[in-house]
Amino acid sequence: MDNNALLGVFFWGFLLLYGVLMYALSPRAVTLGGFFQGEDAQGRSAAPWLLTSSIFISWIFAKSVTNAANLGASYGLVGGLAYATYWLSIPLAGLVIFRLRRRFGATGLVSFLTTHYGRAAALAFTAAILIRLFNEVWSNTAVVGGYYGDSGSAAFIGAALLFTAVTLAYSLRGGLRSSILTDAAQAAIFLIALLWVLGLVLPRHSLSELGSTSHWALNAGVDLLLVAGLQLFSYPFHDPVLTDRGFISEEKTMLRSFVLAGILGFLAILAFSLIGVHATLSGIAASDNVPAALAKSMGVVALLVMTVVMVSAAGSTLDSTFSSLAKLAGRELPALAGRDLGQKSIGVGVAAMVMFAVLGNLPMLAGTDILKATTISGTMVIGLAPVFVLHGVVRPTRLGFHLSFWTGLGLGTALVLGWIPPGWAIGDGKYALLLGTNLYGLGLCVLGYLLPGWLAARRYPAESA
Repeated sequence: MDNNALLGVFFWGFLLLYGVLMYALSPRAVTLGGFFQGEDAQGRSAAPWLLTSSIFISWIFAKSVTNAANLGASYGLVGGLAYATYWLSIPLAGLVIFRLRRRFGATGLVSFLTTHYGRAAALAFTAAILIRLFNEVWSNTAVVGGYYGDSGSAAFIGAALLFTAVTLAYSLRGGLRSSILTDAAQAAIFLIALLWVLGLVLPRHSLSELGSTSHWALNAGVDLLLVAGLQLFSYPFHDPVLTDRGFISEEKTMLRSFVLAGILGFLAILAFSLIGVHATLSGIAASDNVPAALAKSMGVVALLVMTVVMVSAAGSTLDSTFSSLAKLAGRELPALAGRDLGQKSIGVGVAAMVMFAVLGNLPMLAGTDILKATTISGTMVIGLAPVFVLHGVVRPTRLGFHLSFWTGLGLGTALVLGWIPPGWAIGDGKYALLLGTNLYGLGLCVLGYLLPGWLAARRYPAESA
C-alpha cells in the first residue's frame, strides 16, 4: 500500500472510529424526559459539568472556528476579539432565561411567546429558528467535507454525508441525552486537539509579533467588534441549540453553567484566531478556509489534528441541531396547535431528524459557500432583543412583538439585498454599513417594542398595575 493510500485509510478510518465511539457513548433514551430534556434513566437532570461542557462545545461550530481563524488572518487579534465577543451572549442568555423562569414561569421560549404574545408571534419565531437549524446542517457538514476534498468532489461529498450519517445514528438513539453525553467527549477531544495545534504554531512568535497585525481602527475590525457588541443581545435567542439547555436544569445551576461556558467559549475562539495571525505572519495566502490551508502547509500530522478539531466541533453542533429539531417538531409545534402527542412525539422527532439530515445537505451538494450567508443574518433577529431582554419593563403587547421582530427582519433583508442607504454607514470599513444598520435598527426595534406597551399602560392603567 503506497503512502497516499495509507493516508486515506487513516483519515477515513478516523471518521468511522469517531462515529463508533460516539454511538457507544450514546444511551438509548426511551422516555420523554431523556429524549427531549436530557434526563438520565432515573429521571435526573444533566449534571452541572455535563451541562457546562455541552453548552460550551455546542456553540463551537466548525464554521465558527474557521471564521475565527479567517478573521485573525484579516484583522489580527482585533478580528479574533470581535468574533469571540459573540460568545459573551451565552452568559447574557443565561441571565435572561434565569429571569424569565424566575419571574414569569417560562418553561421554553416558544411556549413563553405563545402565552405573552400570541400564537402568531410563536409561529414567526419558530420559522426563524427552523431556518437557523436547516443552515446548521449543511454549513457544518461542508466544513468537514472540506478536509477530505475540494468542494463538489467525490471525497468532499462522501465525507460530508458519512459524517451526517454517523451523527444522525447516535442522535436517533438518544435525542438530547445522547447529545449531552457525547458533547462531553467532543469537548475533551476539541480542547486537546486545540492545545496541540496552538503548541505547533504559537511558540514560533513573540507576544509583540502576535499583536503586530492588529490595528484599533473602525476600518481594521473594530467595526465588527461593535457589531458583535450590539448583536449579542439578540443573537442567542434564535438558536435553540443553546436556549433548549436553559430549561433542563435547576435555575441557578443553569446560570452558572451558561456563565462558565460563555467564558470558556470566548477564550477558545480568541485562542483559535491566533492560528489566523500565525498564518499571516508566515505568509500563508489568504483564503476562505485559513485553518485548512495552514494545516496542509504544515504536513500530515497538522492536517489530521485540524481535522479532529473540526469533526469534534461540527459533530457537537450537528447532534444538538438534530435534538433541537426533534423537540421543535415533536413537542413545541404540536403544542402550538393545542395537542400533546405523548410518547408518539419521539417518533415525530425522529422523523424530523431524518428529514433534515437529507434536505439540510442539499445546499452542501450544490456547493454553497459557508462563509457568505450560512445562517439567518444576526441583523435579521435584532428584533428579538427587546422581546426577551426587556420583557416586563412595559406591558407586553402583541403589536410590540411584531413591530420589533419584523423591523429587524426587514432591515436584515434590506441589508442583504443592498437596499440600506449608504448614509447609514458608520466609518469606512468593510462592516461600516452593517454597524450602522445594527445600531439604528436596534434603536427602532426597541422603540417598536416599548411604545405599544407604554400606550397600553396609559389606556388601561388598571390592567397594567
